[in-house]
Amino acid sequence: MNIFKTIQQDIHKLVHRVFPSVTDATLARISVEPPRDATHGDMATNAAMILSKEAGKPPRAVAEMLVAGLAEIPGVTRVDIAGPGFINIALKPDAFKLIVPHVLESGPKHFGDSDLGGKTPVNVEYVSANPTGPLTVGHARGAIFGDATANLMAKAGFAVNREYYINDAGRQVEVLTDSVTLRIREALGENIGEIPAGHYPGEYLKDVAKAYVEKHGSDFSDRAQVRAFAIAFLLNEIKIDLGEMGVVHDEFVSEAKILGDGEVESALEALTSQGLIYQGVLEPPKGKLPDDWEEREQTLFKSTQFGDDVDRPLKKSDGSSTYFANDIAHFFHQYKKGYKKLVCVVGADHGGYVKRAKSAVKAMSAGAAELDMPLVAIVHVTENGNPVRMSKRAGTFITLRDMLERVGAGVMRFIMLTRDAGQTLEFDYARVTEQSKDNPYFYVQYAHARCCSVMKHAVAMFGDLPDDMLAKTSLASLERPEEMALVKLIATFPRVVEQAAVAEEPHRIAYFAQDVASAFHAWWNKGRDDGTLRFLIEGNKDLSMARIALVRSVAVTIAAALNVIGVPPLQELRSEVEIAA
Repeated sequence: MNIFKTIQQDIHKLVHRVFPSVTDATLARISVEPPRDATHGDMATNAAMILSKEAGKPPRAVAEMLVAGLAEIPGVTRVDIAGPGFINIALKPDAFKLIVPHVLESGPKHFGDSDLGGKTPVNVEYVSANPTGPLTVGHARGAIFGDATANLMAKAGFAVNREYYINDAGRQVEVLTDSVTLRIREALGENIGEIPAGHYPGEYLKDVAKAYVEKHGSDFSDRAQVRAFAIAFLLNEIKIDLGEMGVVHDEFVSEAKILGDGEVESALEALTSQGLIYQGVLEPPKGKLPDDWEEREQTLFKSTQFGDDVDRPLKKSDGSSTYFANDIAHFFHQYKKGYKKLVCVVGADHGGYVKRAKSAVKAMSAGAAELDMPLVAIVHVTENGNPVRMSKRAGTFITLRDMLERVGAGVMRFIMLTRDAGQTLEFDYARVTEQSKDNPYFYVQYAHARCCSVMKHAVAMFGDLPDDMLAKTSLASLERPEEMALVKLIATFPRVVEQAAVAEEPHRIAYFAQDVASAFHAWWNKGRDDGTLRFLIEGNKDLSMARIALVRSVAVTIAAALNVIGVPPLQELRSEVEIAA
């Protein structure tokens, strides 16, 4: 149940009656959303503004043509024209109260589900860290963002495939092999001295070497065997860490296999057949000329035809394919599997790579596929405002496992989603674990736990209260502003899910959970001073049952939001602190 979409569909029908020749493209631009100022009504639509050009009339004149029809929509009590032609709509409280039984019947797993995506196949690629060491907190943020985005898109009706692309080819894998070989020699008793420059220095490779010796003994002459063992060992460690954080993937795709299967050649043939590859000489980069700049004829992709700044090389001087060519092959591989919408989550340092990647996908699919490449900014880890020292075991960074052990997966996932992924995030160990209203994770969980506490008292008073029974409860007695504020807020969740999915912004779900928690805490606190606002009223079963149904729907809504971002809702918290709204 999406009351905003229902009203939007009613408006579309009305517009068709008043303006029979209106195009579908114009209709699609007509929005229905909560007004910025709640005193203006329950919903606002831009219909008159959008229709003005096709109607050949000023927006306000168009609005006046729609007012009478809008007033006839079931549940509408008032229609006003504001400013140059915005239309504000007020609804009967009963129209919003229908959300409560819907929430209770849907449950935490399904409330907010949408068919918006129409089962469109989407490949969401995230993490994809080189299998050369432990995951870092930077990887953690990308993993959480990608996983929550995949959950969100699935909830909005897309057919989502979650992919981890294993970068098991290239120079970094050869460096790993050299580094592990050195550690194997050390494990066999050799004094290797200081780790040479250009090798991976982290002590985590001692574990790889020890496991290798246990399985293969002292023979490390087979370089391919050492390489394969190290990759498998470290990838398994990565999977363990991701599993502890609740991050899942449907498949792990090997770059080495993509290259070995001739996917690069296939992708380049597809581009060549379209006349998009040529031999040419690039102009030197603007500004400071790199020391290694070489003016030479290269194999180039016409990426400028698709919005890129310059055409891009596909072959290195030694004839091997560039990283970009390998990535084109990977995108081509995804496209051939039927994914016309690709989402690839990368670090903010890849910002300059986005245009060429988008251009490649547009070209190799002849415009049939679309690539989104959300950028995830860095995480500064602090404690009481002071930078946290790097992990000695990892060598030069703080590992995901370090953070998991300190705060747990639920806290990590929620806090990582309290800011737009493109903005730098400060993750302070002290702040994210304190039990106060300033900690958004605790603030939301405390609201859910309070709801659970109310339900325990309600069961003690009235007996078993299953959701299907509460869904049949009369809500006529819910009239107070605090109650209706919650009802109306809950009713926006399906809309929030759809908007967040389209924008690929799961932090909107975390924000929504905080808004619901704030409204509930406000109701709770007022009830402590005003006995008429308490949830359970002696001698007034009808009002008590209506409020119990609302409290339970708040709990289900919070749980539904937390489910999307992969955070288990807590039934109780040990701390009994004062929480103001």
